[in-house]
Amino acid sequence: MVNQVIIGSRDSDLAMWQARYVADTLQQAHPDRSFHIKGMKTKGDNILDVALAKIGDKGLFTKELETALLNGKIKLAVHSMKDLPTQLPDGLAIGAVCEREYPGDVLISQDNIQLADLKQGARVGTSSLRRRAQLLYYRPDLQMVDIRGNLKTRLCKFKELELDAIVLAYAGIKRMGYEELIAQLIPFDICLPAVGQGSIGVELASADTTAHDIIAPLDHWPSRTAIEAERAFMKRLEGGCQVPIGAYGQIQGDMLTLEGAVIDLHGQTTLRHKVTGPVSGARQLGINLAEVLIDRGAEKILQQARQEFEFHDK
Repeated sequence: MVNQVIIGSRDSDLAMWQARYVADTLQQAHPDRSFHIKGMKTKGDNILDVALAKIGDKGLFTKELETALLNGKIKLAVHSMKDLPTQLPDGLAIGAVCEREYPGDVLISQDNIQLADLKQGARVGTSSLRRRAQLLYYRPDLQMVDIRGNLKTRLCKFKELELDAIVLAYAGIKRMGYEELIAQLIPFDICLPAVGQGSIGVELASADTTAHDIIAPLDHWPSRTAIEAERAFMKRLEGGCQVPIGAYGQIQGDMLTLEGAVIDLHGQTTLRHKVTGPVSGARQLGINLAEVLIDRGAEKILQQARQEFEFHDK
């Protein structure tokens, strides 16, 4: 069928929810077309017994989808924006950034206890170095337990391992209908989100003008602009999921405020700063923020983190 559009997605429940959201929105905008979702597994989905930081982060959850795009097997690829590397393969582009859900992290705990009230030495599960480092800075007594897997798997491990709490992204919890489990929205002054967290990105072939036209209704300019600043911040720091970096951009009127943090793996040192500038200079604002933290010693922290979680390409 000439008008059929194949959308690629990871095949986890959450990823497929996101792909259906994109397909349904596009179907309403283009009733003359047919949208079909093709699920596939990525390297990050197949390796569940190794910490993310030890595998490496370049294309961990995106490479297989990007290969399918470049080969013409799919026309669009749907990702969580936080999974997209800041350097895309030649010939590919982010065609749309969907309107962002609340980007923060949440605490799910035994008896709905909040973070400050968890017992001394409480065992807290997370697969994210960013969360681990920021939580240890706030509560050095916590015992952080590495847990991998999709959302359902991590919630099961929370019970099976009898953890005191687990930290997850609000967006995934809401999209999968688990909001009643939330004990606390973790404040941004304790834990900044991952770059792009809460938004869905649609990747396509740069030269595919038809695909660009198809996904135009999905693109949410404020979300795209704020995340553009966050991604520029992370790219200048040469960061990814193997180093603890948090960032959050917010737009008010024609001004963008970007806050970023670099934290050592053990939560002993945190570098954090906030900058504000015109939305028209979003990318440069991210670079400027990174430069401030670099001047304060961010490169040393990140170098130590990379050495500690040195990985080898497989």
